[in-house]
Amino acid sequence: MRVISINTNGIRSAAKKGFFDWLATTQADYVCIQETKAQPEDLAGDETFAPAGYSAYFRSAVKKGYSGVAIYARQTPDAVLDTLGAAEFDDEGRYLELRRGNLSVVSLYLPSGSSGPERQASKDRFLAFFLPKLREWKASGRDYVICGDWNIAHTKIDIKNWRSNQKNSGFLPHERAWLDSLFGEVGFVDGFRAKHPTLEGEAYSWWSNRGNAYTNNVGWRIDYQIVTPSMASRITEAAVYKNAKFSDHAPVVIDYAD
Repeated sequence: MRVISINTNGIRSAAKKGFFDWLATTQADYVCIQETKAQPEDLAGDETFAPAGYSAYFRSAVKKGYSGVAIYARQTPDAVLDTLGAAEFDDEGRYLELRRGNLSVVSLYLPSGSSGPERQASKDRFLAFFLPKLREWKASGRDYVICGDWNIAHTKIDIKNWRSNQKNSGFLPHERAWLDSLFGEVGFVDGFRAKHPTLEGEAYSWWSNRGNAYTNNVGWRIDYQIVTPSMASRITEAAVYKNAKFSDHAPVVIDYAD
């Protein structure tokens, strides 16, 4: 089973950059997209957004042109869930889950706090709200693959300029401690790190549009597939795809043994 996660920074923008042409070559079973910035009706009638062999599921933000998540799946799910139970976050279109058998595949877009204190406060509220939810998911006995832009670089090897970013959103001590809790206390696994525990520069998945960050690989690893231990044991390959650039984020591709 191949699962891909990508923040497209606008699904229509990524399409113009060849994302769906590439998708057709990937043989992915699930493609989890964050920051679609589109309502389903915006895409209706355009075959680009209905690739052959896939069913498409969307959870859009109430505010048009903002946030939003989607999943393209080869197999029809048993259930589709798209609300976490908190209007502040559900209205921003941050969560979508497909269930098939005992497997849950989630597309998740955590808030960014980089635009100012108000958005950081929202991000902190999300973290406080979501950790108990993750505990419930872990205790459920289901197999989870939670794909997404988590907007947190976990450790020093996940960010090029870690020293200068310790007071910036995305690398704040309490955000990193939250991931420590998720991987330690709660028991989820960072899928990419399960395969590549020490890889640095080639692990980055996001680059600022300023200062030639992409060219110089001044990146952050903030896009993850976070999984239950049962799924971590099935990982055979994990990579960040950089042969083409569809947005300011790169796709994270992980293969799981059947």
